[in-house]
Amino acid sequence: MIYLTRKEHFNAAHRLFNNKWSEEKNSEVFGKCANKNWHGHNYNLYVTIKGEPDPDTGFIVDAKKLGDLIKTEITDKFDHKNLNIDTNYFDVIQPSTENFCKVIWNILEPKITQGVLHSVRLHETENIYAEYFGD
Repeated sequence: MIYLTRKEHFNAAHRLFNNKWSEEKNSEVFGKCANKNWHGHNYNLYVTIKGEPDPDTGFIVDAKKLGDLIKTEITDKFDHKNLNIDTNYFDVIQPSTENFCKVIWNILEPKITQGVLHSVRLHETENIYAEYFGD
């Protein structure tokens, strides 16, 4: 089994906030991430496809087509957006890196036509990332 990973970059803002809680509790649980004026991240996204190379091309997936898919389905939808306001993906879930990773998986997985989606890794910062391998 071969694994090929495509890396892409985008920026987005969000706020972690539970409407059922007071401002104080939100601040206690989410810290600066509960800032009512939002905050942003320079996300690095890694999408890994697994499979066996095609005997004619040597590819498990055409990396250019994978990049185009990520651009159309992820970057164009989320880059320079406020995840809470400009998208409907986080209407009922927190726009945490963990949940964002699952959202990206759910968008991409049905559209992968070469190989199999193995993982989605989303770096929120240099020191924090989430990785999802499906259910």
